[in-house]
Amino acid sequence: MNVARVTGKLKEQIHLFSRKLSESSPKVMSRFLEEAIFGICARQSLRLSEWGRSLNEKIDLIKTIDRLSRQLDRRGLWDIVTSKILRLARDKIDEKTLLVVDISDITKPYARKMEYLSCVRDGSKGELSDGYWTMHVIGCESGSSEVVPLYSRLYSTEAPDFESENTEIIRAVRRVSIGVGNKGIWMIDRGGDRRHLYDYFLTQHCRFIIRLKGDRHLLYKGKKVLARELSNSCSLPYQDVLIREENQGEKRYDVAYGFSPVQLPDMPVPLYLVVIAGFGPDPMMLLTNIPMRKNRDVLSWVVESYHTRWRIEETIRFIKQSYALEDVRVLTYRRLQNMMALVLAVSYFTMAYLGRRIKLKAISGLLLRVSKRIFGVPDFRFYALSDGIMELLRRNDKGPLRNLPNQLHKYQLSLFNP
Repeated sequence: MNVARVTGKLKEQIHLFSRKLSESSPKVMSRFLEEAIFGICARQSLRLSEWGRSLNEKIDLIKTIDRLSRQLDRRGLWDIVTSKILRLARDKIDEKTLLVVDISDITKPYARKMEYLSCVRDGSKGELSDGYWTMHVIGCESGSSEVVPLYSRLYSTEAPDFESENTEIIRAVRRVSIGVGNKGIWMIDRGGDRRHLYDYFLTQHCRFIIRLKGDRHLLYKGKKVLARELSNSCSLPYQDVLIREENQGEKRYDVAYGFSPVQLPDMPVPLYLVVIAGFGPDPMMLLTNIPMRKNRDVLSWVVESYHTRWRIEETIRFIKQSYALEDVRVLTYRRLQNMMALVLAVSYFTMAYLGRRIKLKAISGLLLRVSKRIFGVPDFRFYALSDGIMELLRRNDKGPLRNLPNQLHKYQLSLFNP
């Protein structure tokens, strides 16, 4: 397949996607979004200097950087991009889609002038460092490899508008819920085991699956018991084998699972404690308001859903590594937050917008070759796809499609599904 032709198709898709994000916005913003998305894809970088080089404009690079920096400081940019992404994603979310909330971090240990630097815990090193927190919501289907980035927000505990982590989580839940039409099932790891969140989910009639800590008190048959004690006595009549991809290869888990009907103290709402043994020395405990019953299919869906949730960890790593998130260099808080909106846009473009349109039989071989992968496309194929996009765009020295307005009609969607 002709490399130049496929590159043209990719540039067209960037052009069309950025126009969807900038509908009803000023032309200068539309231009900026296309340039930013093109620059991030072409250079896998959040440095404005790298974006400028990818645009290949016939002016001094510093002037291009200044223009990009001014546009990145646009008030309301994060809101506009997030709203448009949620509108695009709405049809991809149904009643059983898992909406996974994940809190991550960006460490900047050597930064001194970045605005509102706060103390974060470096998840990869287990150490405290200067940096920022990031809130992500990613949609996925139980047992599926497809993921849909929905929400990304950077925040600092030192910023004047920061209230609490609970507020940030609820902000994300509320924004995504409205955007996708109150569909989906919210899933949070142990960090979501908070009474404040349970109150919100139950009063807003949101369905959820949250991993419990062992010291959570529950009501079982009218008596107050620790979740840990209840999990140890819970009947586990069903067994399954789950395979998880890890750095060392596949790892097999022989799991057994069951459930008990429970309530939270002072909240007379039926809840269910799903207990899964086999992932570690202690049983895993999931609290949900999705009705459970003695049925293998019903319970195995919850178990498989949490297994699917592990893929989101890989998704966050993909976003951080492929676009060098921790190499962000802008100094002001608004630019940093707007940058997260652009990262969300590029992630959605790669994983949900473009990834589902490419006819893999026609193009995956080329993307694999240009990404220079030796061992073939891995299960989490977005690394190879992102690298392939970068290599194709780097070979082209004409910048994004906005520089070629008369050529748009030449690119029919023969390689991309509508």
